[in-house]
Amino acid sequence: MSQAQLGNKLSSSAVATPSNSSIGISTAGSSSSSSSTANTSPPSASTLPSIRRRRSRIIFTHLLNYVALIYEYIYSLFHLQQQKRIEPAKRNPSASPSLSTSATTTTTAAAAAVHSKPPLPRVTTHPTPPRAPQVAKAARQAAALQYYKGKTLVLDLDETLVHSVRLGSYASRQQVSNSIKRKKIEVQDDKQSLMYEVYKRPHVDFFLKTISQWYKVVIFTASMAEYADPVIDWLDQDHNIISQRYFRQSCVMRNGNFAKDISLAESNLAKVCLVDNSPAAFELYQENGIPLPGWISNPNDESLLDLLPLLDALRFTADVRSILRFRCLTATTSTTTY
Repeated sequence: MSQAQLGNKLSSSAVATPSNSSIGISTAGSSSSSSSTANTSPPSASTLPSIRRRRSRIIFTHLLNYVALIYEYIYSLFHLQQQKRIEPAKRNPSASPSLSTSATTTTTAAAAAVHSKPPLPRVTTHPTPPRAPQVAKAARQAAALQYYKGKTLVLDLDETLVHSVRLGSYASRQQVSNSIKRKKIEVQDDKQSLMYEVYKRPHVDFFLKTISQWYKVVIFTASMAEYADPVIDWLDQDHNIISQRYFRQSCVMRNGNFAKDISLAESNLAKVCLVDNSPAAFELYQENGIPLPGWISNPNDESLLDLLPLLDALRFTADVRSILRFRCLTATTSTTTY
């Protein structure tokens, strides 16, 4: 076969060979082979000095390792010979008088040094007095604790936590979503017995459980005790959330409305808030009021959840009025502008 025919046959076989990418094989091998082929080419004149330096560094490193191994081997042999000399001397002191004498002298000197040392003093442990920064830090923590411990949260009942309708009235004919929790409560009046259907505001159970961990919870309602007591019992079935209850007889009449004297629940006004849907309830203590939109039947209401961040922040303040008075300023400014 001629050289031309052989070249044509090799070129045709190269074309017929499938590429690596077409058959799913990684091209790393081909690139490495090509790179290795490229590396077999003679190095240029510029790379020769760096190659020589690298080769010299490798040779010098191996030489150091070899010297270190030889040194370690010689040291181990010397140490082994010393041990062989000492062992027979210990077994037979008369065989090596010089060695036994030196060993005895060393032992005597060591014993004398031990006995000549003064006895160690007895250590008595005493509690370490607190440092000044630690005392200051403890004082700051104690001062901070008094700000958010013992605060009182006064809550309205109707249209704030629940809504109720008297059965048989026009309001009782309105449809209320089945997702709203409800309960029928019988109220005994002097002359008759009345039936009410009470609806829980959405998220009220979670709201009460959460704030009871932050505040002393008090219910202050303008309703009569005959109606409010069974409703509160329904809200706090385990009797571990609500601490006190105030009813209509504890309210103060102002311009025909029932204002609530929250000082009955907490005499220190810096530590008490009132949540109510009626602005008239704040008549006596405007700077302690937190207004809340009234609720009747909206199943998607989230006002109680929206109130939690504010209540969480107020429990860490020294005086709740320092925050709530801005609401009064904002309300006054908006009324004047209007």
